[in-house]
Amino acid sequence: MLGTGYWGLGAGRLTMPAIRSYKDLDVWKDAMALAEICYKRTSGFPSKEIYGLTSQIRRAVVSIPSNIAEGHSRRTLQAYLNHLSIALGSQAELETQIELSRRLKYLTDSEAKETLDLAERVGRRVHALIRSLEQAKGSLAPAPKT
Repeated sequence: MLGTGYWGLGAGRLTMPAIRSYKDLDVWKDAMALAEICYKRTSGFPSKEIYGLTSQIRRAVVSIPSNIAEGHSRRTLQAYLNHLSIALGSQAELETQIELSRRLKYLTDSEAKETLDLAERVGRRVHALIRSLEQAKGSLAPAPKT
């Protein structure tokens, strides 16, 4: 079961005792920090953007840790990988929205850079998690019959 620290990927089991919950994942922690930063930064956006860019940024950034958590709690590796892929899409969407916010002068260059740097770090960590899970899946595949 994915959410309990065991990855049921076939005959063998890959035990991951240090990761009992999605809350133990550094990528989830970073994504939550990113969400906090984005909420604080968008609170200073013009009120005319409350249903526009503010809402879009907040939806995208909340989607990242939410999909990491939901995927981790799913019972299959494929479902987990799918949710991580959605998190990556939201991360790319967020980067685009942060860049637009900088261009519109809603964020300073330094605010945008700090936010983008953390978003990129989250993206790298999600990619690394995906690679790790795919490698684990490959190592647990049954040997070909000869």
